[in-house]
Amino acid sequence: MNSVHVRLFTLLVVKGRTLSAAPRVPLCDTRFRRTLAQFVRSMATVSSQLPVKRPPLGSKKPKEPLRRVKAKENRGKRVDIHGPASVYVQVVGAGSRDNAAGIYVFSDFNRYLFNCGEGTQRLMQEHKLKASQLDNIFLTRLSWENVGGLSGMILTLKDTGVPECVLSGPPQLKNYLHAIKSFSGPLEEIKLSVRPYFEETYQDETMKVYQVPIFAQSKADGGKRSPRPGRSSPTQSYPRKGAAFRDPSLVVAFVCKLHPKKGNFLVAQAKELGLPVGTAAIGPLVSNLKNGKSIIYEGKEIRPEQVCTPTDPGPVFIVVECPSQEFVEAVCTNLQLRRYQAEGTEDSVALVVHMTPESVLKTNQYKEWMERFPSTTEHLILNENACTVHNIRSHKIQTQLNMIHPEIFPQLKTYESKETPATLHVPNVRAECLLKFQLRPVIEWQRDAIPSCNPEEFLKEASEVPNFLEEVDKCRKVCSAEAAERSDPKESYPEVVFLGTGSALPMKIRNVSGTLVNISPSQSVLLDCGEGTFGQLCRHYGNDVEEALSKISAVFISHLHADHHTGLLKLLYQRQRALTSLGKAFSPVSLVAPVQIMTWLEQYHDHCEEILSHVNLIPNRSLCDDAEEQNPKTSSFIQEMLKKNDLQ
Repeated sequence: MNSVHVRLFTLLVVKGRTLSAAPRVPLCDTRFRRTLAQFVRSMATVSSQLPVKRPPLGSKKPKEPLRRVKAKENRGKRVDIHGPASVYVQVVGAGSRDNAAGIYVFSDFNRYLFNCGEGTQRLMQEHKLKASQLDNIFLTRLSWENVGGLSGMILTLKDTGVPECVLSGPPQLKNYLHAIKSFSGPLEEIKLSVRPYFEETYQDETMKVYQVPIFAQSKADGGKRSPRPGRSSPTQSYPRKGAAFRDPSLVVAFVCKLHPKKGNFLVAQAKELGLPVGTAAIGPLVSNLKNGKSIIYEGKEIRPEQVCTPTDPGPVFIVVECPSQEFVEAVCTNLQLRRYQAEGTEDSVALVVHMTPESVLKTNQYKEWMERFPSTTEHLILNENACTVHNIRSHKIQTQLNMIHPEIFPQLKTYESKETPATLHVPNVRAECLLKFQLRPVIEWQRDAIPSCNPEEFLKEASEVPNFLEEVDKCRKVCSAEAAERSDPKESYPEVVFLGTGSALPMKIRNVSGTLVNISPSQSVLLDCGEGTFGQLCRHYGNDVEEALSKISAVFISHLHADHHTGLLKLLYQRQRALTSLGKAFSPVSLVAPVQIMTWLEQYHDHCEEILSHVNLIPNRSLCDDAEEQNPKTSSFIQEMLKKNDLQ
């Protein structure tokens, strides 16, 4: 820590402010503007000396993944393997504004993740969903909403000793993996591969997974769909393996069919029929009976249905994303999905997971498509209308700290969608964090794991700590005296909001690096932007998050460790949405960062989504005192940033 770091920190401490989950710190010292500018220059100097490789979590790797791999190999050697006895689908992120839609699938043998938006890793850690057992991640679309947490998840899988992970979905995922290596390093310790939708069906000990490509109607070609594999267009055939181009018209649905599970052997009934239960002779008899064959024992015929429960043929669940109305026609007319809408067949669907906005759910065509599924099919809806709290521990500690100082530790908020829910005529459930749909042993909804966010319980727990309430009263008296000295509302600026104060990995109560500095009522800068920074903004500002986003004119990235910049893209996309919603003119953000960040941004721009128009890059070395003379473009960007934020 150099002198300017110390000086800034001293200003915070002298004013009596401390760090927590997401505190808000007003600073009244007029020297702060000058200090902030020096702080940015200082960090620019230091960041150029930092390596971009993520620091290791430790040389000793957990043994659990290795035990799991060995168990998997042993199961593969068995000729007659049963399907898993327990399987369920569980909501990780419900699709709310602060947590993108994500599904975790558990079986006795495997774990799967469908989509991995920002904050997924933090939620899995808080709610004890083991990332170390993931070896398959399925992505419905190559958008930052779905892959924003993927780079961090891959780094964690590598650090925990997972030997291999396969990504299924759009073929451009190969380009994404190549792009993240610009800041993650070579990732040699984990074998990463992509299973594009046009490859053969995936199968393991739990289920078969069929990938179903869906192409949106293109406005450019007069509403015609993008060509399917094997069908040509006037300019190209699609797909070209390894093609380096963006394809926003593609989403991939996943049809998952569990393997059949043989019925259970009923010991009591077998004893009544005189079978040699408990002896070595029973083994071959049980095997034949569970395989559906009748046996003759002591001259008596015994049929399978007498001593075995029926075979479970294996239910089907579908995960489909329909991100906009441009995809509705393609989803509703897809022939591969239509075959699963027949009732009374082995392929009839138990659950359809819809990652679909309300605007799509309200269309008559999509409603009719949902109604064509069997009446027994359940529908799970994940979108911004979800009403659930994901980060319970953050809410808990903030509620307790709020007792000490309500201004520094304001209550966390929830973003509430203003769109009215669609009226649906099928059995449907709105997603909540950790909601389960059990596929085996019994098909049913399970709500027992859904976390409760009860502020009264949090306050009661804190008040039971000896002498806590007395100390809180003393602190409040001191703070009230300080507040009385600040009568001018202008003295509340600059204001510092600590969005993330954690280290390389997100924790239950602390997100990775991110600090918002509100310089004035109309201007803000962001110092570092780790994964989940936008989610933290949502929890801090609630329905006012768009106003807060619209004020951000500069983002400073200290160095290229993933925990300092992988929240940048979502922040930029959400900022554009906020400016549009508020009717404000769009302007790029001043991005002060190591120049190497452009390698990552350019590759993501070329192969995934457009992003370069959102930023004006200012290489952070250009702010150093000994910086070489800058080109006119960079100089103009610097002057524009300093003038806009009153930092000259």
